Amino acid sequence: MSPVLSGVLQLLALVAALALAHIPLGNHMARVYSSGTHWRVEKWIYKGIGADPDTEMRWPAYLRGVLAFSLAGVLFLYLLQRLQGVLPGSLGFASIDPDQAFNTAASFVANTNWQSYYGEQAMGHVVQTAGLAVQNFVSAAVGIAVAVALVRGFARSRTGELGNFWADLVRGVVRVLVPIAAVGAVILVACGVVQNFSGIHEVGQFLGAPQQWNGGAVASQEVIKELGTNGGGYFNANSAHPFENPTPFTNLFEIFLILLIPVSLTRTFGVMTGSVRQGYAILGTMAAIWLSFVALMMWTEFAHHGPALQAAGGATEGKELRFGIGGSSLFAVTTTLTSTGAVDSFHSSYTGLGGGITLLGMMLGEIAPGGVGSGLYGMLVMAVVAVFIAGLMVGRTPEYLGKKIGTREIKFAACYILITPALVLVFTAAATALPTPGDSMTNSGAHGFSEILYAYTSASNNNGSAFAGLNADTQWFNSTLGLAMLLGRFLPMVFVLALAGSLARQQPVPATAGTLRTEKPLFSGLLVGAVLIITGLTYFPALALGPLAEGLA
Repeated sequence: MSPVLSGVLQLLALVAALALAHIPLGNHMARVYSSGTHWRVEKWIYKGIGADPDTEMRWPAYLRGVLAFSLAGVLFLYLLQRLQGVLPGSLGFASIDPDQAFNTAASFVANTNWQSYYGEQAMGHVVQTAGLAVQNFVSAAVGIAVAVALVRGFARSRTGELGNFWADLVRGVVRVLVPIAAVGAVILVACGVVQNFSGIHEVGQFLGAPQQWNGGAVASQEVIKELGTNGGGYFNANSAHPFENPTPFTNLFEIFLILLIPVSLTRTFGVMTGSVRQGYAILGTMAAIWLSFVALMMWTEFAHHGPALQAAGGATEGKELRFGIGGSSLFAVTTTLTSTGAVDSFHSSYTGLGGGITLLGMMLGEIAPGGVGSGLYGMLVMAVVAVFIAGLMVGRTPEYLGKKIGTREIKFAACYILITPALVLVFTAAATALPTPGDSMTNSGAHGFSEILYAYTSASNNNGSAFAGLNADTQWFNSTLGLAMLLGRFLPMVFVLALAGSLARQQPVPATAGTLRTEKPLFSGLLVGAVLIITGLTYFPALALGPLAEGLA
């Protein structure tokens, strides 16, 4: 079988699996977040944290819940790392330095999972399981909760209430993430992924030096890292490591896990708003962008010019042979068009244009289909902007799902869109202008600039993947990337929840003959154009200095 055919068949199998799963899971999540009953275990949790799950919250109260819970998570994870040296199950590893502990705590709480450390040489079992794995669950649940709050903003009228954050958080973990993760972990273990609490042991010699590996609860963390679009690996090689991702089947299964909830949330959106066709319109927009990026990536990696690449059948450098160019390209596009950040290959080794595709996927806001929750609310914000543009074209007051898009709503949407590019470009400019950060670059010229641009794009968009050529374990990068991750995660949520509250207070506007049909393919095409023009062109000068200059050289 040719490598190209293998890649196409993997793509078709993945699309078929998602088509079968997204309706039942989407319907299930709609029932979960619309339910008025509480499971017994949920009642125990509410009692333990002192929350009343039946109290409706307006957007400021919902936001306070998000921020308070996340701040507590940052503090807990920071202290856990700083105390690792005296904790049991530390495998003899020392406590983490303050700047790296802050970076890691901010990273996992922000659903970014950027890692400036070697997982198998820095974190013991307690930090991995009680700290990092727990945040993989709850940070994902926070993202889903915010998305559901925005959906309620569209679905409700004449009220500013968006639900209860604590109920949404707990239900997301207990009823959605834990059951799927439990089944997925069993599948990964059956396919050879490691799951134990063994210590460090020698496995052989390499260049005359002993090779040492430690085990860990890898399968259980691997499944939620992909399912929750987190991305942080137990090992430094991440999903390229055979203990995390041993076979082509596990590789495809992990890609499926990454896409499962973001794709299914479009169905949840349609069910909760009472218009399944609106959900399909959003899904169609996401699918069009994702499929286009996959096709472009496979073309650049299979057909790039150069005799060495042609002799090898494509750009094989930095890619695992057991996955091939097709599986690696599929993983790279999926992980950068979602907020996952897991990698099964080194993006720095991709062709110039291939590396640019991974960068552009994050720069679009990771909305195709995006992270758990963040992809849906990001695309809905872009839909609000697209409706506003359409209204300007025809001279009508823009409406979306029966809600008028006025000055207040478009200001919230504009602020949401501008935050991330500002973080990326300001931090990148500072890092390239100052003398010290440049010492962390492995390469010079356009590729070296791409390393820094990629790092801040990944952090600010809560992705977490790296170009693999930048030494980010310095005080400058640990501190600034940590700050970019926190601001890039929670500042957009402020405007998403404010937009949700504004929409929920409105009275529905009846549809007329002049109302834009937002469930039609025409609107999906307009939405794709809005995403590419508004978001993509923001970064064009930076892309021209980095991957475009390298790819066209």
